[in-house]
Amino acid sequence: NTMGTALIYDEEMTKYKLLWVDPACKIEVPERLTVSHGALVRNGLTDRCICLPVREAVDAEILLVHSEEYLEAVKQTPHMTLEDLKEFTLQYGDVYFHPNIYHCAKLAVGSALQLVDSVLMGKVKNGMALVRPPGHHSMRSAANGFCVFNNVAIAAQYAKQKYGVKRILIVDWDIHHGQGVQYCFEDDPSVLYFSWHRYEHQKFWPNLKDSDYDIVGKGEGAGFNINVPWNKVGMENSDYLSVFCHLLLPIAYEFCPDLVLVCAGFDSAIGDPEGEMCATPDIFAHLTYLLMNLAEGKLCAVLEGGYNLTSLAQSVCQTVQTLLGDPLPPLTNLTGPCRSTLESLQCVRAAHRQHWSCLRHAGTASLRLFPKFGIIINQNILSFYFQRNDFLKDADDGAVTALSRVFSLIDKMKNNEVENQILPFFKYFFDEKNKQTIMRSSYFFRSVMAWRWLVMPP
Repeated sequence: NTMGTALIYDEEMTKYKLLWVDPACKIEVPERLTVSHGALVRNGLTDRCICLPVREAVDAEILLVHSEEYLEAVKQTPHMTLEDLKEFTLQYGDVYFHPNIYHCAKLAVGSALQLVDSVLMGKVKNGMALVRPPGHHSMRSAANGFCVFNNVAIAAQYAKQKYGVKRILIVDWDIHHGQGVQYCFEDDPSVLYFSWHRYEHQKFWPNLKDSDYDIVGKGEGAGFNINVPWNKVGMENSDYLSVFCHLLLPIAYEFCPDLVLVCAGFDSAIGDPEGEMCATPDIFAHLTYLLMNLAEGKLCAVLEGGYNLTSLAQSVCQTVQTLLGDPLPPLTNLTGPCRSTLESLQCVRAAHRQHWSCLRHAGTASLRLFPKFGIIINQNILSFYFQRNDFLKDADDGAVTALSRVFSLIDKMKNNEVENQILPFFKYFFDEKNKQTIMRSSYFFRSVMAWRWLVMPP
């Protein structure tokens, strides 16, 4: 990581809290930032990052996403009495206001913009902003779900406007659907929004039909909104990885973003009272790494949710360590995606098939195998590599040539002659000729099918 990793944090954003009793809001506490930053300090990660100052966003920046009426209304909150604040809060869903929240919300947006500036100006390679309040639920004219201004949506519009960025990928791995981001970009083909979220067939907050898999975007933006509903709790690392590898990554490589923004909510980690999922904090190292191969590594992660202070702090550390270029923790107990995940995956792929060529032949096995290489090489699981003679024994000349190229790239990776590159694999397997040729080695095909946890069912 030659250019370094930015970290943006300011204690000022801890200086607001819930001032009355509200069971829905009591989990959004200042300690969320304190423990996250504290863990980075304790693990020596802040010293290795380039720590950037925060700034307040100005009105024109906030208005890239929000309405003037809404901004003017929020501007009144610092002067309100407790009763006024309570009353003001009631018009919105699951959110609270405080005399200092408008100031903090401007800092949260400004932090995201500072991060985008430093990445797009080439001052840093990537970075993370630890912010409160979060942003992805807030809409054009409404606060919602602890969110006042939509930090990441504003950052995306800002990158387009100020730097002329043509294509932006927003990956929302928070456990809630970022409906505010979806509504902002649903008709915009220059922004690809991906969200997975606890849904349980619309029984989980925010209980929107708009969060289901069949909402793919509107007009020009059709195909550029990807919703992956989790219809059961208890999802594990394998479920998260299979969605990345069978859905997000193929589409992301086809989309070819110039910038990746992450709505980095960690309520999708084990122990969170909101998510009730079972993925471990180290999965975020792998998810981050898989996204770092896009957009020449230009990645900006902005904190969203995360309410179990222990898993939140660990997940933040895993993310920042990976951004810094540290080796990935080994993932153990990868069992295979559960039935519910496979159902969701198949529904989303079917809904998007007409929009993305990487999903067109999803019925055939050829498209099921290429993501596995990324994970294998990424984790240095080289069982594929060590069985090279078996793969080659029943292949014809074309398949031998194609496979030999794959082996030679793995050799180079093994000897550290090239960086861990997943991209050449994706490019390689998108090439129809190579795909068909490699498929002609039936032993190769059978072996790939045997790696069940990352393989779609027939």
